[in-house]
Amino acid sequence: MTFTITPAAERFIRFMLRADGGPEAGFRLVLSPGGCSGLSADMSVRAAPEPGDAVVECYGLRLFLPTESRLLLTGVTIDFADGTAQSGLVFRDPKAATSCATAPTPIVRLQ
Repeated sequence: MTFTITPAAERFIRFMLRADGGPEAGFRLVLSPGGCSGLSADMSVRAAPEPGDAVVECYGLRLFLPTESRLLLTGVTIDFADGTAQSGLVFRDPKAATSCATAPTPIVRLQ
């Protein structure tokens, strides 16, 4: 699997796991095509992976990733933006066709 998690995104995910999870908890990331970045996401902290999820250890984090998410993450950089107007994880996908060039950087909020 070839994706990158920036230090800012790593801190955010680690914080969420400490706040909402136990010692075996993981960060479940479900990606699907769509949005200005080419990806939309649903994220949650889970005590255990869902059936079919791969458990991926990345930077000392436990990520629970369904098959489609693993495929869509190829080449993607996961970052975290924290501004006055919005904050959250940002997915930078060099493969995405930019259909929202004038829109601000897409932010995905943790639900």
